[in-house]
Amino acid sequence: MNREFAPERLNVPAFAAAAASIQAADPVSNYPRLVAELAAPAPDAGVHWEATAEERPGADGKPTAWLHLDAEAAVPLVCQRCLSPVDTVLSVDRWFRFVADEATAEAEDEESEEDLLVISRDFDLHALIEDELLMEIPVTPVHDVCPTPIQLSSSDDDFQAAEEAKPNPFAVLGALRSRKPEEGK
Repeated sequence: MNREFAPERLNVPAFAAAAASIQAADPVSNYPRLVAELAAPAPDAGVHWEATAEERPGADGKPTAWLHLDAEAAVPLVCQRCLSPVDTVLSVDRWFRFVADEATAEAEDEESEEDLLVISRDFDLHALIEDELLMEIPVTPVHDVCPTPIQLSSSDDDFQAAEEAKPNPFAVLGALRSRKPEEGK
């Protein structure tokens, strides 16, 4: 029996028991939180992903569901040097082990090398893909060589003129210091 699995409502136990695999190429616009991070609209950008599941024996000997996620997207982010769009490749290659509930996930998280997720019969694979791609966004995306020259000064001429026009706030203190204290006080 060939079974179809829907990534929006993935039956994880059945997906793992079947050792199934699904893949797709979605437009980036299907991932609104990722779109919010883009420097410019990217109507042609896509997210290419593949999810493969399997069962492995758990610590208690019972089969445990595992999911391997491979995803990639090339998206325009803001270059932190020149502030223009820079195409950045986000790539995910990660294994996840499914556990029975949040309490188990929390208890096992510290000792576990793999990422833990709570098993579900209506798991949203697209949300996981989006979460993982968001975590792959670099802290400071930059061009190797920026397309425009970068201004390295901290201020412009108008800023300097305004600074020179301001009176020095410590000049008043200097004037007070030069006065001699009155006698008898």
